[in-house]
Amino acid sequence: MEDLDEIYRAHADGVKAFLISLTANVDLAEELTQETFYQATKSIHRYNGQCKISVWLCQIAKHLYYDFLKKEKRRKHITIDPIQEIESGNTPHSEIINRSTLISIHKEIHLLQEPYKEVFLLRTSIDLSFKEIGEIFNKSENWARVTYYRAKLKLAERLEGERDEL
Repeated sequence: MEDLDEIYRAHADGVKAFLISLTANVDLAEELTQETFYQATKSIHRYNGQCKISVWLCQIAKHLYYDFLKKEKRRKHITIDPIQEIESGNTPHSEIINRSTLISIHKEIHLLQEPYKEVFLLRTSIDLSFKEIGEIFNKSENWARVTYYRAKLKLAERLEGERDEL
């Protein structure tokens, strides 16, 4: 078993990136990342090595986020900082368009139903393999591939519908 400091150094950025994608809130993601490693330290004896440690950590992070949602009784967490920057005029025009597009895409991702949203985020935010995603859900690699493909289709349909409205 790796030293806990080494585990943290090797996986903290990936867990944080996953949580940022999941929560759309950098501050919340940082808090949940710290809590993830605290919980992992407490329960390291339960890690059996059947999956990569990064997968195990993301499972802990995911459950902590879901617990947070239950406590807060809300399903959406969208950071307001980029919107405030746009409104204050602190960014160039092209960056405003890019931020606006990114915000729209991120909103649409969070409107996807589960498991599409989570599979999409696991694949795109921390580049987990389909096999690893399947392990998280106790499903097959093929299930993860199909679910990711369907998530991409649903997201593309939503984004195309948004463009048609403009």
